[in-house]
Parts: sequence; structure tokens; C-alpha cells
Amino acid sequence: MPDVIRAADVRVRLGQSLVVRGVDLTLSDGEAVAVMGANGSGKSTLVRALVGILPIESGTVDIFGARLVPSGRGLPWHRTGYVPQRVSAAGGVPATALEVVTSGLLYRGRLRPPRNAHALALDALDEVGLAGRAGSSVRALSGGQQQRVLIARALVRRPDLLLLDEPVAGVDRPSQVAFARTLAALVERRVTVLIVLHELGTFAPLIGRTVVLRHGVVVHDGPPLPPARGHDAPDHVHLHPYVDVPGGRDVRALTEPNLGSQQ
Repeated sequence: MPDVIRAADVRVRLGQSLVVRGVDLTLSDGEAVAVMGANGSGKSTLVRALVGILPIESGTVDIFGARLVPSGRGLPWHRTGYVPQRVSAAGGVPATALEVVTSGLLYRGRLRPPRNAHALALDALDEVGLAGRAGSSVRALSGGQQQRVLIARALVRRPDLLLLDEPVAGVDRPSQVAFARTLAALVERRVTVLIVLHELGTFAPLIGRTVVLRHGVVVHDGPPLPPARGHDAPDHVHLHPYVDVPGGRDVRALTEPNLGSQQ
């Protein structure tokens, strides 16, 4: 079987700055891999490029053996789930948690969900521990619960590949624990997982490999590294200052056009 993800010499430019610099990345079937690094290291930019949201300047990306073209076409969304970073589930239109999750079944121009959409959406909400809030307005949910709704929206297609961009950043502890349980069940089912994290935290038992970026370059690809002293404390708040890309401007200005802080 081909690799689930095979990225070769991927470069991504935002504005005048080269944010991802010749990254090679391979994920095999059933792997759980964390992409880590300080703010501005290129983590979110890399993941967004892998799902075609950002165009790559050069290099190649193959998903399930199919080449992703620069415009983003070619990604098999029916087998792929993606959870972006810090996006509110509420949006501008009142909707229930069930309705938001059901929207995950609309892709590739599909205008109507399948007949079993209601059951699939309830199952996805149950996976993240929110089946009891299916009829609740997402505006009435906490930030952590809204993030779990977005994770359920990615799971509703029962993907073989799940990419998550800091899914627990800024969410409450119960939501973090609930999602760790969800991810453990997915890993058990051999779903391939690529997750952007600052720290492994509750996900440490699930992650078999970490890829660490610095200034858009892979500086470690192998077994998880132990946390720096103090970073493993339960009350540690993980914050990094933004750093400059050598020869470029402050990456914060280049990677926060509309969606808030991107790494």
C-alpha cells in the first residue's frame, strides 16, 4: 500500500517570506504523528499546505497515492478529516451541534447529505462525548465544546486520515481529556493521525513519532522527545514569543491574515 502522506521538498511562501523550507514528511497507515515547534516554526502552514488550503511553491504532496495539485484539487476529502486551528463553530448563522456536524458530509460540491446523515452525525457527536447536546445551539456551548463539535464534523465522514491543527489550544481540561479518549479510539482503529501540538500532554501515550520544525525546517523526526524542564508541570502555560524567519519579516504578520494566530 502507498504511504498515506508523502511530502517531498515542500516549500510554502507567505508574502515575501519562505515559511516552510524543503520539508520531507511521510506517514504510513495507522501512524499517529505530532508536528511540534515554537510559534512561527511553520507547523500550521505545513498542515494547511498538505490539505490544499495554501498552495505550495515547490515540491510534491501525495495523499493516498494521489498527487495534490497546486490548486488543492485532488485531495480525497471522502477519506480525509481536517480540524483547523481556533475557528468558532458558531459562525454567523444559528445552528445546532447536530447541524454543524452534518455539514461535514457536504464536500466536492455535494449539496445534500446522505440519507443516514442524522445517524452518522449522532455517532460522531457521541465519539467526542456530546451526543447529549446534539440539539443545543453551538452558541450555547463552551469554547471547548465548540471545538469538540468541529472535531466531530471532521469525524462524521469516518476518515482514514485525520489532520488536526492544535485542536486543544485554549480549551478546557474536560474537553482535552474527552478528545484524548476519542483520539485513542481512532488510533486503535488504525486511523492515520497528524496533529499539531505545542506539547504532547494527554496525547503522549498515543503519539509514536514527533516531527519538530524550526524556522520551517525539520530538525527532528523520530521518537517523542522529553519536555523541557518545567514544561511537564500540570499548570504550565505553553507560550512562545514569535520569532523572525532568517532573512524575512516577523512571521506573525505573514501567517495571521484572517484566522488568528497560525504557527
